[in-house]
Order: sequence, then C-alpha cells, then structure tokens
Amino acid sequence: MSSEILKIENLKKSFKSPNGSVIEVLKGADLSLFKGESASLRGESGAGKTTFLNIAACLETPSSGGVYWDGLKVDGLSNSKQAKLRSGYMGFVFQSYCLIPELNALENVLFAARIADSFNKKTILRAKEILGKVGLSDRMGHLPHQMSGGERQRVAIARAILNRPKVIFADEPTGNLDENTGLEVMDMLLDLCEVEGAALLLITHNPDFARRTSRNLVLRSGKIFEE
Repeated sequence: MSSEILKIENLKKSFKSPNGSVIEVLKGADLSLFKGESASLRGESGAGKTTFLNIAACLETPSSGGVYWDGLKVDGLSNSKQAKLRSGYMGFVFQSYCLIPELNALENVLFAARIADSFNKKTILRAKEILGKVGLSDRMGHLPHQMSGGERQRVAIARAILNRPKVIFADEPTGNLDENTGLEVMDMLLDLCEVEGAALLLITHNPDFARRTSRNLVLRSGKIFEE
C-alpha cells in the first residue's frame, strides 16, 4: 500500500434519547484506509455503521475524535469548505440509488460534475465511457423509472466514479437487489475502483460480499475490529 488517504481517529458519537439519557453509538472507533485499498465494514443493525460513514464523510459531526482526508483534519472545517473538498475527494453509492428522476442516465452521471463545477466536453466523454464500462451504452437516454434496479445502481456507480475520487463510500449498495444482480454490481464496483485507483469503504450485511474486499472490518460495541 502507498499513502493513507482516510484516517478516523478515536471517533466518538453520542445522542440524547427522548427521555434525556445519553446513548453512546461510537466509543473510540479508528480506521486507516490507503490508496487503492478496499475494506468492508459489517455490524449488527443499529451498531452505528451509517453514522460512522456519515461522520467520515463530514455529513455528520462527531462528539469527539478526528477525521482526516489526505492528512488534512477536516471535521472542524466550515460546511462550505468541507463540501468543496468532498466533491473532488469522494464518491457515494447508496442502497436507494439516489438518482434524480427527471434526468436520464447520462445526465444523472454528469450531475456529479456540475456539483464539482467541472462540467465540460471532457467530462461528457468520460461519463459516456464509464456508462459503457458498466454496460449501459444503450441506456444513456433512459430515465431511472425506465431502468431495472441493477441498471440504476450501475448509473449510481458511474456517477460516484466520474470525478476521479480518491475514496468511494458505498452504503449497502446491493441491499435493494436480488442476489445475482447484487453480485454483478459488486463485481463492477470492485473492478472500477481498481481501474480508477480509488479506495473503497463498503458497508454491508452480506458476509460473502465483505470477504471480496481486501480487508474485513466489524463495528462492535462502538469500536472497529479487523477480522
């Protein structure tokens, strides 16, 4: 492995319940992720996996601890500074696809470039190339409702990759798919990350999918352990 691109240090997160008691979700979680590496994170429902991912992406604020992107501590930066850094640093793949229903496949992929203010002829060509790599050359003009779940998730993967991010966060990306389609999507996600040189942090309940990543992690009792 080469450089450390994501570091989570002694991360703690607690919430107040309606009755006023404090619920500790994360109790000192640590993670280091390196360039080109794939890691899976499993844990029971309610263990805090999505909370951990949201904090790692600076979409949620930790109670304490540090979040570092490429060695830069980012959890204390302004929301606007975090957003600017995020658009070129990471890509997201969600369980529910999160495609814009009024936009076709190509337009949905290019939306990532518009957010990053990098929309130009080169990004259009790159978007078409990536959609071709995920087998959607003939579906670029289709709206999300005209595509299957597997096809929509392929669009989401293409969108996540478009800006050449250093890390991809995938939160249960196969959760809405049948087993065979989920396997195909996992293959594409891992292959594209390898080709693009992006690290992958995969949140999953599926132990078979988890074993396909280079590192297997589990979130238990508020901390991360390597299996």
